[in-house]
Amino acid sequence: MSDQIYLYIALGLYFSLMLLIGFLAFRKTSSHEGYMLAGRGLPPWVAALSAGASDMSGWLIMGLPGAIYATGLIEGWIAVGLLIGSYLNWRIVAPRLRAYSEVSRNSITIPSFFENRLRDKTHVLRIVSSVIILVFFTIYASSGMVAGGVFFESAFGGDYIIGMMLVTIVTLAYTLFGGFLGASLTDVVQGLMMVVALIVVPVIAIINIGGLSETATIVESVGASNLAIFGGADLSTTATTLIIISGLAWGLGYFGQPHIIVRFMALRSPAEAASARRIGTSWQFMSLAGAVVSGLVAIAYFAKTGGEIGNPETVVLLMSQTLLHPLVAGLVLAAVLAAIMSTLSSQLIVCSSALVEDIYRLARKPAPSEKTLVVLGRGGVLLVAVIAALLAISPNDNILGLVSFAWAGFGAAFGPIVLLSLLWRKLTNKGAIAGMITGALVVFVWKQMNTGLYELLPAFVLATIVAVIVSKLTYKHNAEIDREFTDTGALMVASRER
Repeated sequence: MSDQIYLYIALGLYFSLMLLIGFLAFRKTSSHEGYMLAGRGLPPWVAALSAGASDMSGWLIMGLPGAIYATGLIEGWIAVGLLIGSYLNWRIVAPRLRAYSEVSRNSITIPSFFENRLRDKTHVLRIVSSVIILVFFTIYASSGMVAGGVFFESAFGGDYIIGMMLVTIVTLAYTLFGGFLGASLTDVVQGLMMVVALIVVPVIAIINIGGLSETATIVESVGASNLAIFGGADLSTTATTLIIISGLAWGLGYFGQPHIIVRFMALRSPAEAASARRIGTSWQFMSLAGAVVSGLVAIAYFAKTGGEIGNPETVVLLMSQTLLHPLVAGLVLAAVLAAIMSTLSSQLIVCSSALVEDIYRLARKPAPSEKTLVVLGRGGVLLVAVIAALLAISPNDNILGLVSFAWAGFGAAFGPIVLLSLLWRKLTNKGAIAGMITGALVVFVWKQMNTGLYELLPAFVLATIVAVIVSKLTYKHNAEIDREFTDTGALMVASRER
């Protein structure tokens, strides 16, 4: 049996499993809330692994190792920033958002939570939130499709368009019918596949090279700055500082990622955020460490073997194909697809919720039936997938570049508003709108300036300042908002005491 056949068998098994999970989730999904939020019934381990897998996307196994391979360990500051940000997100946002979204009129989407929390009767806040979600998530979803196309080019020497479409169609199938539950359950399997792949591939490569000491020696001989966490002699102090600050700034993005924080809203209770945090942070550490080590080990491996690297973002794929049995390599390649598809499915669900729950349902009077909403939700998934696929046909950036821009957009537009809405009584709807628009616009403008500083940091800071200033100028006491703020704290306490 040829190596290629083994690879196809592994991928066939993976695709079949994803479709089976989607079908099982479809049988359990009948209501609109069930389709969008799994009825707030996710166990902690499902929420944790689902949040992690939907967070990381194809950049974990392709983009980050590629950046480390090309630039050295200094790019590892992205991993440090993400680990800190993920922990704080679970610690600060998860329990309170789970409680507050239930107290505040049982909000099932981020835009509806903002509107209910701040009593925005004009619906402007909800609409602005939905538009931002659709713009940045279409770009984000497109990055996943690009990763799928690049994957098939590298792994099978196949056609980029065919690979991109295959990944899109399979992801679309289980997301279209399984909804949020299907996306979450497939994320669990995909998250486990990702972390195993990022442990197995570098370990086998290190053994093949001759051990840790030999690997480190080769990495340093290829470039003295490869192992320099604070940059090498070829980088100025200013450049090094910008890289480190920009890497750490990635962590700020967590507070505003709808596809991640919606998992918090789906937990069974606020108290379960604590156990989910421990599981999620452990998964995050192992995955990010594996990605960073994979990039470094690839430097030594390809230097020793003399292999040619066309695209640095494919180093993990190439190592798995040359080091492992074809069937095992096929499973590793399936893990790469898992990283891509787990994020893509979550993005499609959130976009669908923005279209149906936050725009269509808002405009439609009287309210449509549950059956109609579920059908429209599936239609929303299909529409966004088609638009993202059209953008992915001719990508104008690499995977990490596309992800970093969308990550910054959500982090700056939503992050400050999420934190302020949960922790500060006096945030107003006008303050939230002003901060949200400021964050989104600054990301677009700063990106064009090419300052070397990641656009998320200045945009996040400016959005926070604007939201606070406008809120102070427009604040009026609202007894109902005050009561909900207090009730949220009481629900969190009561949940811990059960």
